[in-house]
Amino acid sequence: MSVLVDELSFVYDVRPVLDRVSFVAEDGKFLSVLGANGVGKSTLFRCILGLLRGYRGTIRVEGQDVRHLSAREMAKRVAYIPQSHHPSFNYTVFDMVLMGTTGQVSAVSMPGRKQAERAEQAIERLGIASLHDRGFHQISGGERQLTMIARALAQNARVLILDEPTANLDFGNQIKVLTQIRSLAEEGYTVVQATHNPDQTFLFSDRVLALKDGRVLADGTPADIVSSELMQTLYGVEIEVQRLYDDAVRVCIPKAAIQRSER
Repeated sequence: MSVLVDELSFVYDVRPVLDRVSFVAEDGKFLSVLGANGVGKSTLFRCILGLLRGYRGTIRVEGQDVRHLSAREMAKRVAYIPQSHHPSFNYTVFDMVLMGTTGQVSAVSMPGRKQAERAEQAIERLGIASLHDRGFHQISGGERQLTMIARALAQNARVLILDEPTANLDFGNQIKVLTQIRSLAEEGYTVVQATHNPDQTFLFSDRVLALKDGRVLADGTPADIVSSELMQTLYGVEIEVQRLYDDAVRVCIPKAAIQRSER
């Protein structure tokens, strides 16, 4: 196992945010954390990344207790890809990816040939070589997300944490980004993403962790837990889960839309 979370609880001031959350994210698996706004997904990620320390419970990454890891040691194990990134300077795509290697050199050194080669390999791996010298501000949202994933690969960490990586992307770019993330899991990376999209969860994930009110509501394979009842409980609206292609695909449809089409 790459990430183990056991009985994790966290309180902001006096407001409980996470309540005894437990799960395992395994090597070579794509885990999606599903839930409405405010259920604790971002807080969960901040705890795993070591950015929040005042929690109860245990978090281990590659067998190491997160509480005992320095920022540099964490960077060797875990890479974080945010929902969006807006650097103040218009760095090239290559420079953005190269920044992922800074944890591999001393604080007073510059990335060298080895780090540059790693950045080039990550760019090639994500299929964005044509963007190599383009400014980060001048590329599309999907291209930016692929650049950030390439930066995570250049970091050489085997655990990837993604916070709603397709939230601001059009449909085509969502598929491109998720396809790349899925292929990384198949290559052995441990992938944990937060998402609001249950359809994508079913199509791309190996496992789903459903959170509600800071607690684990369900944990299992998409085929086992993606249901009308779960979606309605998570999001508070009536949803019908349609099964297509001999249940190879499931699609969540609001019942209000079905009723409107039947008029």
